[in-house]
Amino acid sequence: MERKEGNGAEEAKDVKGSESRERIAAFFDFDGTLMALPSLERRFFRILRYRQAIPAKNYFSWLGEAMRLLPRGINAVLQENKMYLRGVQSIDQRDGRESFASSRHKNGYRDDGQPTAPQRRNPRLPVPAFLADAIERVGWHAKQGHAIFLVTGTLEPLASAAALALILRLAVRGITTSIGTCATRLEEVNDRWTGRIVGEAMFGEAKVRAVRQIAAELNLDLARCYAYGDSAHDRWLLEAVGRPAAVNPSGELERIAMRRGWAILRWMPEKKVITPRRGERRGIADSVSANCGVKTKAGKISERAG
Repeated sequence: MERKEGNGAEEAKDVKGSESRERIAAFFDFDGTLMALPSLERRFFRILRYRQAIPAKNYFSWLGEAMRLLPRGINAVLQENKMYLRGVQSIDQRDGRESFASSRHKNGYRDDGQPTAPQRRNPRLPVPAFLADAIERVGWHAKQGHAIFLVTGTLEPLASAAALALILRLAVRGITTSIGTCATRLEEVNDRWTGRIVGEAMFGEAKVRAVRQIAAELNLDLARCYAYGDSAHDRWLLEAVGRPAAVNPSGELERIAMRRGWAILRWMPEKKVITPRRGERRGIADSVSANCGVKTKAGKISERAG
């Protein structure tokens, strides 16, 4: 290999230019980090079960797959076994307004005389309950111009919907950004899931491989990047960057973080505004009037003239 010599000034200029082209990113685990538990997939499972969208035989298929994966550990069973979704209609991530209406007649046939395919009906997706501090932190990264990614073991369509919901939450605050996703992909046949994973489940060390691939494609300097996770299974993700943070960490992750000097963050959920019921309002009014010496009638607080 031919080696070219160069003076120090030119080399320093090249290094400086390379650094200026390198970008910074923030990688977020989702369940337990941006959103309080239970996980988004577990909430989705509850919705499907309530709607009786999961065939009874799928539970036996799940048990069979669990026995096959068990020698690899309980984490493999929990993260890679999606057989409960076998035959369940997959989620169409296109805008629901994109339909066959433009080529459909009132009698349900297209202009070419062929019957139109029925419009797909997506299962209702769970609404992510973002932690208030998490929204603030993602917004901060967006303002800094950092690339933002969700790196999560949840199902890819759930992660995409969560990313969109987060983008909208930031938009109402006047913050415009885009959010990429790295999530677990499922195989589809005829618009239905087979229960098999495409590639590998986005879990544990798989997250590191995904992050490194993103870094190579986007010319990211991982030593200057951020990562956030809540469980010991995220430690490989946190180790991959120069600015890791353990968010509401499990006991094991907290011990790892303290040993390695990582930041430990406590993110709280958003405060809910609770409207008292009708029967409670009168009690509140009577209590206020008793404490303030104000007379009330029928639960309405009368104001004392100044």
